[in-house]
Amino acid sequence: MSALLEFAIFPTDKGDSVSQYVSKVIEMIRESGVDYQLTAMGTLIETDTFPEALDVVNKANAILEPHADRVYCTMTVDIQKNKSNRLKSKVNSIESKIGKVNH
Repeated sequence: MSALLEFAIFPTDKGDSVSQYVSKVIEMIRESGVDYQLTAMGTLIETDTFPEALDVVNKANAILEPHADRVYCTMTVDIQKNKSNRLKSKVNSIESKIGKVNH
């Protein structure tokens, strides 16, 4: 099974720049060993199960909660049985097709 979860989580009461808080979340994800991809608008993670993905989000909230009166989070999830390594394979599939398109 593969659970892809894209999420953005940040404190809303810390001004325009929240990178010092988000970087703590990314550090936790990196140390957890979960496959992830940081983007400008959020972070993609891939775990073996949906509960494992939700656990990462829960830990991210636990990191931010002591520093903020309000935390905002959005999530999108794609769960598929009998699949793995979709964080890379889904992108590779599209990129291989782009190379075949005539402009």
